[in-house]
Amino acid sequence: MNYTQNQKITQISPSTLIVGIDIAKDKHVARAQDDRGYEFGKRLFFENRIHGFEKLLEWVKRHQQENNKTHVIFGVEPTGHYWLSLAYYLRANGFDFVLVNPMHVKKSKELDDNSPTKNDTKDARVIAQLVKDGRYSVPNLLDGIYAELREGVKLREQLSKQLMIIEGRIQNNIQRYFPEFLDVFKCWNGKAAMCTLRLFPFPNDLRNMTPEDVLMKWKPFVNRGVGIKRATKLVETAKKSVGIEVGLRFGKREIHSLLDQYELYREQLAELEQELEELVLTIPGAQKMMNIKGVGAMTVATFFAEVGDINNYSHPQQLVKMAGLSLREHSSGKYKGQTRIDKRGRKRLRKSLYLAIRPLVRYNPTFRALHEYYTTRLNRPLKKQQSLIALCGKLLRVLFVIGKKQCEFDENKLLMGIPELADLQAA
Repeated sequence: MNYTQNQKITQISPSTLIVGIDIAKDKHVARAQDDRGYEFGKRLFFENRIHGFEKLLEWVKRHQQENNKTHVIFGVEPTGHYWLSLAYYLRANGFDFVLVNPMHVKKSKELDDNSPTKNDTKDARVIAQLVKDGRYSVPNLLDGIYAELREGVKLREQLSKQLMIIEGRIQNNIQRYFPEFLDVFKCWNGKAAMCTLRLFPFPNDLRNMTPEDVLMKWKPFVNRGVGIKRATKLVETAKKSVGIEVGLRFGKREIHSLLDQYELYREQLAELEQELEELVLTIPGAQKMMNIKGVGAMTVATFFAEVGDINNYSHPQQLVKMAGLSLREHSSGKYKGQTRIDKRGRKRLRKSLYLAIRPLVRYNPTFRALHEYYTTRLNRPLKKQQSLIALCGKLLRVLFVIGKKQCEFDENKLLMGIPELADLQAA
């Protein structure tokens, strides 16, 4: 399926049967029409099960035969994840499958009947009309290694989020029962600090102990970094603590449970990242992307998880639009508003690029030079945040070229379009 608006429209011909489907959790609704908007037959309700999908195909074949249609295109308004099973099923059976923006459905539902009424049957009709007008997009349905990467990256994000929640709850426990704990240890998740939270997390556990007792408890678990000086400071701090002294029984059980969860999530996250790195290295060009100073394996894994096979794209601007980095502006007459990125795209890809560009600007000489040029040039200098966003687009284009041509990163080519930097690089 082609992506330009004119080509989308030309793909809807008199021999095309357009099927609009409104997606729900258990039952979907389908309506069929031709390229002029003439509707065929009645609506079809079918379940989100294999027999429902087979029922849909039988219904479509009957309309094809009755109306002499040789081409079928299915249009769907994506609702959560419920549309995915139908999408993969129809694609496996060789049908064209497209998506319609839910906001377009909401804004155009009154065009036919001048009524704000909303229901599944009406939505299916509106979806079919939008497909007829070429107002759809082709979904990027991944398979093979790219589908595995997408699921792995999604799981990594979930584990990272859970780890952050657990860290916050552990610090909450420390601040309630032993707020002076971080006066003794620089961070709570160091080896000695976590050992202390396991053995004697509350001041009450330490007040009757001597520094020698604490040191003896530490020895089997921590061999370096702690001594009698640290133990003495811990005991003295515990004696002067202002932490609460109620609910200690289950407060202790809470901190032990949280530490178990923290270690579990951290171990799972490390194993997952190792698997993702091994998997992404099997993709052509991935190793060359990671050879760029400042670009890590997780950045490349997220790139391929969101983009899929790079050979499906003909121009890097397609990826820029997918990442939501395209520029938008509000202007009318003499008024000219600010130009911003539209943020209409894959937010996980956009976030990954932004998190990658910050260390690149700091450690990679090429991107640091670009950042300095953008923020200090005489003609329309950018603010620092604007420069970082512009460099996100640069990085995306670099990854696209490396993935397409399987070449090494050439900083001279990146700086070639900027005479000042090219002269500096040559010098």
